[in-house]
Amino acid sequence: MPPSPVARPAARLLFAIGALALAFGPFAADQAQAQDVGRMDQVVRASSDADVFSGAVLVARDGRILLDRGYGLADREWNIPNDGDVKFRLGSLSKQFTAVAVMLLNQQGKLDLDAPIKTWLPDAPAAWDAVTPRHLLSHTAGLPNFTAFPDYQDLKTRPATLEQLIARFRDRPLDFAPGSRFAYSNSGYVLLSAIVEAAGGQTYADFVTDHLFQPLGMTDSGYDRHDVILPRRASGYTPGAEGIVNADYVDMSIPTGAGALYSTTRDLLKWEQGLFGGRLLNAQSLAALTTPVRDGYAMGLIVSEADGKRLIWHNGAIEGFNTYMAYDPGDRTAVIVLGNLNGEAPDKLGAALVTLARGGTVTLASERRAVALSPEVLKAYEGVYDLAPTFALTISVVDGKLMAQATGQPAFALTAEAQDAFYLTAVDAQISFTRDASGAVDGLVLHQGGRDMPAKRQ
Repeated sequence: MPPSPVARPAARLLFAIGALALAFGPFAADQAQAQDVGRMDQVVRASSDADVFSGAVLVARDGRILLDRGYGLADREWNIPNDGDVKFRLGSLSKQFTAVAVMLLNQQGKLDLDAPIKTWLPDAPAAWDAVTPRHLLSHTAGLPNFTAFPDYQDLKTRPATLEQLIARFRDRPLDFAPGSRFAYSNSGYVLLSAIVEAAGGQTYADFVTDHLFQPLGMTDSGYDRHDVILPRRASGYTPGAEGIVNADYVDMSIPTGAGALYSTTRDLLKWEQGLFGGRLLNAQSLAALTTPVRDGYAMGLIVSEADGKRLIWHNGAIEGFNTYMAYDPGDRTAVIVLGNLNGEAPDKLGAALVTLARGGTVTLASERRAVALSPEVLKAYEGVYDLAPTFALTISVVDGKLMAQATGQPAFALTAEAQDAFYLTAVDAQISFTRDASGAVDGLVLHQGGRDMPAKRQ
């Protein structure tokens, strides 16, 4: 439930350490698809062999399943393997379900996206008078994020009602005027959970079950609870100083609609097909759900455009679990990665699978080959490149090596694999330099975590 990597500023993305992993499934009939899946398997094994990913993966294109298998263990103590029927906590993938619940209530005439949230939460403080459900859905309300508060780690193990959760942040000032900025906030989705209950007349858990899961036949999905005996539920793990350990405890009353749902890869394929197939929302509501409001964030979903292709996606993180789910409406490709070992592998894996499913290429770290470039060529790359208004990469030559240093971070060595193309060996990231019409270096693109982040040279 903490802020998903996609929602963090570039400074936090830069040089985050991780690895690729994936499971493979039945080879498709035609040769082109067979080659895609074979490469997917090769990419996956590079990370599964390193034990940086365990979980389940499913890739489908135009209604046809290409990959469907689990890797690693759902329970390391009992040696129980993962597969497509294992239930994983979704973390912030839950937000899109909350968003669709809100859109359903809007369709039913029970909720106005642009009405003050006091319509359903009459005790809301005066500071929230201008906040609307649309602001909450798109992280533009300015609400301080309660999972980032200093006392969150102490309080996350204590059961709480929605009212008690809201009390943790209701008296704090807004970080900015509603609608003026984007800032990822789990607090907003706690409020949305309360609004769903007030407008829908059911608990949040019952509403998503009755109106989202049951209509799509998602029988292996629900709101997670510790006290319920849940067959085939994965245990969550995290890397420790001396190896993998059991993840910290979080009471599942805390995440609510921001991150408390569980599901399987096979159920989530039903979700992608049902949602984008128009079985839950009408065309107008689906368009609103998937139209970016600010900084590429729509409503519980992120929308990316590249090379004329659209990707609708999100990821999630909660104690013991990292998740990724993406949908390409152009060729109806779904990529679902659910992991029960904390780390960046599901993000990297999901991005790699999207690339491969679209016919692109993925290069593993072990496949990169260094080439030598002259001191004069390296010198031409020196400069400061702005990734964001207050965040830049400084490129310099130190002792004959090209170095990259992000604002407030240590410097990392770059290794050339071709002119204008470099990779980092300390972390999984690449940098490609761009040139203007005269051939002079005028910018770079940071490739990391499945994202391509351009930066202009000062």
